[in-house]
Amino acid sequence: MTDQIMTDRIMTDQIMTDQMMTDQAARTEFHPRWYRERVSTWWWLGEWHYLKFILREVSSLSVAWFVGLTLFQLQALLHGPVAYARFSARLQSPVMIAFNLIAFCFVMFHAITWFNLAPRAMPVRIGGKRVPEFLVAAPNYALWIIVSAFVGWLLLRTP
Repeated sequence: MTDQIMTDRIMTDQIMTDQMMTDQAARTEFHPRWYRERVSTWWWLGEWHYLKFILREVSSLSVAWFVGLTLFQLQALLHGPVAYARFSARLQSPVMIAFNLIAFCFVMFHAITWFNLAPRAMPVRIGGKRVPEFLVAAPNYALWIIVSAFVGWLLLRTP
């Protein structure tokens, strides 16, 4: 019985202490506030590397656009020549051509900035020395050119 009384008394004391502390905090005349400088919504337009960062993040939407476009193209192919002809006709509208050109520029920007980030994201060391960034990024660009040339050759060759 005495343990129960003791527990109740401790809990009552704790509740009273909590109430007193909150009352004191609420009644403080000079309540401390953190200094937070107001930041504009357009903070990223102030410097080129901030703008580049935001554009790179937004460019991922263009990558998603082309993934979706490719999936819709495959769906049209599966539904036969009439569905594919309709899909192709939609893509030939001036609005779609302009939109795809803009999206293509964003995808190129995304790829270039990604290749430039590779040496920083994965620093390569040989013999305890860091390999220059150019030597890490160059194979990415070389492979990109080789694959693009091969795909271009496949698409442009005459059967």
